[in-house]
Amino acid sequence: MSNLRLPTKCFTPFVSNYHPAEDVTPKLDAQGTNYFQELIGVLQWVIELGRVDILLEVSLLSSHLALPCTGHLQQVYHIFGYLKASPRRRLYFDPDYPAVSQDRFESFDWYDFYKDAAEDVPTNMPEPLGKEVEIHCFVDANHAGDKVTRHSQTGILIFCNRAPILFLSKRQNLVETLTFGSEFTAMKQAIELIKSLRYKLRMFGIPIEGPANIYCDNEAVYKNVAIPSSVLSKKMHSISYHFCREAVAANIVRIAKEDTATNLANLFTEVLGRIKRNELIDRFMY
Repeated sequence: MSNLRLPTKCFTPFVSNYHPAEDVTPKLDAQGTNYFQELIGVLQWVIELGRVDILLEVSLLSSHLALPCTGHLQQVYHIFGYLKASPRRRLYFDPDYPAVSQDRFESFDWYDFYKDAAEDVPTNMPEPLGKEVEIHCFVDANHAGDKVTRHSQTGILIFCNRAPILFLSKRQNLVETLTFGSEFTAMKQAIELIKSLRYKLRMFGIPIEGPANIYCDNEAVYKNVAIPSSVLSKKMHSISYHFCREAVAANIVRIAKEDTATNLANLFTEVLGRIKRNELIDRFMY
């Protein structure tokens, strides 16, 4: 490890065009592996403290904890160099309500499809007090992003009003043959997180304003979840299909189409260039 040096100027967490799965540098010995694991643990705590701009890169490197390469350790050094180059970046917790056009959300009658759909509201929750909270969620998936195993990466970013409070970047367990499958899997994960968050807020006595708004950049997933008359063509996704649609019918969530260029969850699924990264990060960090 003596020949590895901490980079001096790092404008992105990863070196350009670097993919951890394609790293073929020599494997670290036992001491180097332990050191690598310790540094990844430090970076995970840094993320918990608010530096979500390194979430994807740390998630990708964490897949190699058992058998890391020398190049993986060098990229960890590069992430620390990036943090040193931008030490003051932090999350922006804005209590104001975001300006959302209601025209983006279509309303349908779901009774003929899910007549018994209703949200499970806890009966023992305290009386809600204070201002109501809106929930907004950006969801995305990088289909077959792992260039070796072809697993997809899920990215989710959830806001309460304009404050980012929940973020996820995780490799999907199964290999999906189509983009539709990976995006649907990500949508299901997002709705599961939203259901848990709504339960938690209610048990804290926080009132919730209407359904959660989910922004998805995949046209096929948007139509299958948001429009009652749409028919699922891939039967293998039937469970996720009905799970997501029932959440819409129960008024837990509603779906809007988001352009890929403005989908904030793209930060947690795909390694982006400096300019594109900063455009998205500046929307919720400063």
